Amino acid sequence: MLWIVAGVLLVLWLVGILAAYTLGGLVHLLLIAALILIIVKIIQSIRKNVTRHDEPMK
Repeated sequence: MLWIVAGVLLVLWLVGILAAYTLGGLVHLLLIAALILIIVKIIQSIRKNVTRHDEPMK
């Protein structure tokens, strides 16, 4: 779900760049939000994998 939101925000940013619309500043803020979401998702997946490897085998 998070990747879909980030992808939509990225597409909106590209449309804003190509159209040179007056709301370009808002679209750039959406891009920053998308990048933050992607970074958070990557960090969460790394932490999830690290904790799995630390668990003792049964």
